[in-house]
Amino acid sequence: MKTDFGKVLKVLKDGQVQFIVIGGVAGLAHGLARATFDVDVVYARNRVNLRRVAEALKTYDPYLRGAPPGLPFSWDEQTVRAGLNFTLLTSLGDVDLLGEVTGAGTYEQLAPDTVEMEIFGVSCLCVTLERLIQIKRAAGRPKDFEMIAQMQALLEERRKRP
Repeated sequence: MKTDFGKVLKVLKDGQVQFIVIGGVAGLAHGLARATFDVDVVYARNRVNLRRVAEALKTYDPYLRGAPPGLPFSWDEQTVRAGLNFTLLTSLGDVDLLGEVTGAGTYEQLAPDTVEMEIFGVSCLCVTLERLIQIKRAAGRPKDFEMIAQMQALLEERRKRP
């Protein structure tokens, strides 16, 4: 299933979820021409936001991506509170909800390194390009190294503009 990036962001925004877009969608928002298949967001872990995260996605059949079919899984506030990082398959597509990220930390730690952007028609917080490069470098995955090179070139190009 193809992920509906705009709908995922709209659902989170309409649910008043505190979140920051990172990953491939953030790269796209900054002008990177690269395919991505999921939406990665860092979400605030305060009590109110945990409830909002659970409520916002519950009607979209969230299930743990890669888990065997039929595994007992209940998506509710208690599940979100007990967990931290969730890689979900939903009826909107793949969504990665991250309470903490290597190279970025928590929502509160990442918040100073964000900009408000319109992404797929939704105004939301997005990690800065500089910070996204740091996050990808810290992840250290082979697929990220190519993305890092492209992001650094994009950053250099922006710095040359008056």
